[in-house]
Amino acid sequence: MHKPFTAPLLASLLMTLVCAGAGAHAQGVYRIVGPDGKVTFSDRPPAEGNAQPARTTGTGPAASNDALPFELRQVAGRFPVTLYTGNDCAPCTSARNFLSLRGIPFTERTVSSNDDIAAFQRLSGGTSLPFGSIGSQQLTGFSEGEWAQYLDAAGYPKQSQLPRTYRQPAPAPLVAAKPAVPAAATAGASAPAARASSPRARPPAPVNQGPTPSNPAGITF
Repeated sequence: MHKPFTAPLLASLLMTLVCAGAGAHAQGVYRIVGPDGKVTFSDRPPAEGNAQPARTTGTGPAASNDALPFELRQVAGRFPVTLYTGNDCAPCTSARNFLSLRGIPFTERTVSSNDDIAAFQRLSGGTSLPFGSIGSQQLTGFSEGEWAQYLDAAGYPKQSQLPRTYRQPAPAPLVAAKPAVPAAATAGASAPAARASSPRARPPAPVNQGPTPSNPAGITF
C-alpha cells in the first residue's frame, strides 16, 4: 500500500501507482556480501546456490544511542532504518506502528513541502509513500510481511528489546526549512539601491525676468 503525493508543484508528474505486493518476496530474503564487501538483500540465492537465509551479527559501528542493548545497537549501526512519511497517509501510519511495536529504532523523515518532494524524488526515483530503507535496501509501499523479512535478514530481533526509557526521535522534514529573512532587513537592503537608482534632483531653471537696472541686457545665467 502506498500514498502518492498531492502537492501542486508535482501534480503533473503523478502517474498511476501500483501497490507493492507482499508475495514478491515470499521465498525468503538472502543476505549477499559482494567481492567489495557491500551487503545487499535479494529474494534469490547467490549464483553458487548453496546460500541460506542468514542473520547478520553485530560487528559494525555502534549506533549513536548508547542506551540500546548491545546487539540491537550493533545491528542499527550496520543497517539503520529510515521511514519516509506524508500527511494523511494511512499506510504511513501502519508502517510507523509496525516498526514501533517490533522495537525497531528508526528515523522518520516527513515529505510535505515542495523542497521535500523534489529531494524525495531524487532519492527514491518515485512518488510513493510510505518509503523505507534498511541499510542500502529500499522498500516502496508497506507490506508487513515484506518488511519483516528484510528486518529479519538484517538481524533485527523479532521481539522488541527497546528499554522502557527509550524515546523515538521526533519526525523531521526531509529538507530543513530555510530561515525566514526579516522584513526590516529586506527593506534596509533595498533602500540604498532605490536611492542609487533615483536620478539626482536638478535645481530649477532660473526665470528670465527681462532687463533690470543691474542687468540691462536681460542675460540669463
